[in-house]
Amino acid sequence: MLFSHDTEHSLACVVDLVNSEPSTATDELLGDLEALSRFVERHAVSEVGTLTDADLRAVHDLRARIRPVFGAATDGRAAEIVNGLVSEAPVTPRLTAHDGYPWHVHYFSPGAGLAEHLAVDCGMALAHVISLGERDRLRTCEAPDCDQVLVDLSRNRSKRYCDARTCGNRLHVAAYRERRRAETPG
Repeated sequence: MLFSHDTEHSLACVVDLVNSEPSTATDELLGDLEALSRFVERHAVSEVGTLTDADLRAVHDLRARIRPVFGAATDGRAAEIVNGLVSEAPVTPRLTAHDGYPWHVHYFSPGAGLAEHLAVDCGMALAHVISLGERDRLRTCEAPDCDQVLVDLSRNRSKRYCDARTCGNRLHVAAYRERRRAETPG
């Protein structure tokens, strides 16, 4: 494992958050408080109070601010974005053990709003990736009609598609059909 369990968990949250934005591939996936609540539950985001429309708007703003990290031209530019994320939210690193999880570090301040919590957790995970010289693992899907992001955690850095079953398979089938057409005398 290249990154700690907590970092990988937060990176999965980053990807899911960014990919929840309406795009060429998907509709809005965080369109209401119910969807936001499911997101919080799916990613086991702890210490979240009652969600409001203000939380939803703040999370929408946050995901738009995280996406540029995946397309940053340099480590320096990616670091600027990440530093902006973690500097704007209250940060109070502390050890905690809860809900059956072993001791781990929470970076967000107690009582932080959901967007602040996510900015700090996601920002710190991205900071670990950049500080370890692994920013090339932060990618955008290579399918020409997809703009979803991914974190390549494979040993050989070979992950090219956000989902091999959809984007990857679709491109492989298209390439196969093109080869077959080229082989067929016409």
